[in-house]
Amino acid sequence: MTDTQTRVTQSPAAEPAQRPELPALGLGGALRFLWTQLTSMRTALVLLFALALAAIPGSLVPQRKVSPVAVSDFIREHPRIGPIYDAIGMFNVYSSPWFSAIYLLLFLSLAGCIVPRVAVYGKALRARPPATPRNLGRLPAYAKADVVTTDGVLEQAATTLRRQRYRVDIRDGSVAAERGYLREAGNLLFHVSLIFLLLGVAIGSLFGFRGTSLVVVGQGFANNITQYDDFSAGASFRDSDLRPFSLTVKDFRVRFETGSVQRGAARLFAADVEVVDRPGAAPRPTTLEVNKPIQVGGTKVHLIGHGYAPKVTVKDGNGDIAYSGPVVFLPQDGNFSSAGAIKAPDGRPERLAFQGFFLPTAVVDDQGPRSVFPDALNPAVFLNAWYGPPKVETGVPENVYSLDTTGLTQFKDETGDPLRFALQTGDLIRLPDGKGSIQMDGWVRWVKLQVGETPGLPISLGAIGAAVLGLCLSLFVRPRRVWIKISGRENGSSLVEVGGLDRADARAGLTDDVAELAHQLSSREPGLAAGSKRSGGT
Repeated sequence: MTDTQTRVTQSPAAEPAQRPELPALGLGGALRFLWTQLTSMRTALVLLFALALAAIPGSLVPQRKVSPVAVSDFIREHPRIGPIYDAIGMFNVYSSPWFSAIYLLLFLSLAGCIVPRVAVYGKALRARPPATPRNLGRLPAYAKADVVTTDGVLEQAATTLRRQRYRVDIRDGSVAAERGYLREAGNLLFHVSLIFLLLGVAIGSLFGFRGTSLVVVGQGFANNITQYDDFSAGASFRDSDLRPFSLTVKDFRVRFETGSVQRGAARLFAADVEVVDRPGAAPRPTTLEVNKPIQVGGTKVHLIGHGYAPKVTVKDGNGDIAYSGPVVFLPQDGNFSSAGAIKAPDGRPERLAFQGFFLPTAVVDDQGPRSVFPDALNPAVFLNAWYGPPKVETGVPENVYSLDTTGLTQFKDETGDPLRFALQTGDLIRLPDGKGSIQMDGWVRWVKLQVGETPGLPISLGAIGAAVLGLCLSLFVRPRRVWIKISGRENGSSLVEVGGLDRADARAGLTDDVAELAHQLSSREPGLAAGSKRSGGT
């Protein structure tokens, strides 16, 4: 047997390498791993992007809190996809479980990112500037110069750097200085502000509310849930949280441009109101204007719209008054051509209803009846008339600004065409077949009030201001390190070396600053210590 065969025979058989057994991760290890992943900056950015994507359906799909009627119409018009949207919360995006989950995870991720960084930053503030490198010539900015004497050089350098807001440390025959700590403080302030911004938005979403109400001039509004035309509130809001105040609209002053330039443009909208801050309090007069809300406690009342309400008296076939008072008509264009419906459901033996337009400055031309100016210079109401049997009360709400003609018959004129007529103040029209009459008594204005409370708004505004401040600090503060040391030459002279390093991106002026500092130290007069004064000579 040869040596080769012997070696082959004696070599052990090749066996696959066995992997070392790793310890089980365990529940605690798994939780620590998940927390580490959640609090990484990459996860925070992903969650922020996901939150932006999740908010998109809220602007594309009607939301139940904002417009419940539009949601009902959407479900009726889309019988297949509508119920699916409703099941997954597409009509309540901002209060849905999936949106809330992204929101809370982002909140936790930001908090987990920032808290450790605050601790690290606190240690950095207490730490000494880093020691002077052995070879300053390798730094991006470097300058050297001969000095006549080394007495007081380091002290003068320290004094100069302190004046430039450096934190200075003298040790081992050198000066180490550092500044720009506010840059990291600004970065932390920005991220902390994001947390408070999310907190403010969350508080406003949970406890805030907003609603609108149309109030006819001369009438009042009480801050009660039944007084609102539409109302939306946070998940933790209760009706008892509404502040018990009331107000009365005494007058509404409006003025439009009458000149040839910008004719019809608004020049003044002001409502004179009396506010009762709480039950039993004396009314206080004030003026409500656009972008100048009145405030009662934490509740703000804004003026967001206005229009016209013709005053009519409707008598039924028995000669009794079936309806009397103002009827709100809604503007349809810039000249306040307004559409509306007048309903007299209590008319007997038949109920009456009217539908049409109120025109503040009415003209009739080739385009038909229309308003040519937004102010009430020639007000008139143009109506169609309907009648029908008394309607059984079902309790189902209906739109007061439009007319459902189901079960109604339209009045006809002598030619068989639909009856149409126009009324101005004082005019009276008797309906065919003795079914009643309608008279226009005049008109009044109405205002649209928006009442709301956002308890988290001060927190959000403060957070936005702090975030802007933090961003400015991060962008404009220049973190920089400077080192100075003195070394001897072979010929017995001394050399001062100055090195500088920008810790952020490259900044213009570092090389010049280092060279200037070296020049100042080398041009000292012998025996002149830092901070000393030269005595006068003869």
